[in-house]
Amino acid sequence: MTKLDKLYKKIVNNPKDINFKDLDKLLKQHGFECRQPGKGSSHFHYYHPKLTEILTIPYARPIKAIYVKRAIAAIESLKEGGNE
Repeated sequence: MTKLDKLYKKIVNNPKDINFKDLDKLLKQHGFECRQPGKGSSHFHYYHPKLTEILTIPYARPIKAIYVKRAIAAIESLKEGGNE
């Protein structure tokens, strides 16, 4: 099992108390592109060419579970090969 697989399993099993750096790494490894905030915003926007949904995740410590669950759902959608 690779480090990425371990990180994914850790995040899926416990979506609470995940730091932004780990979630960012996981999303980028699955092909998401990140647009950093501008002018005072702390929300990062993640895009993927195969998905229509845009993930917006605030840079907070820890990230709320709802944002982590949305990111997991987007990754699962990619694995299934479907479009959202």
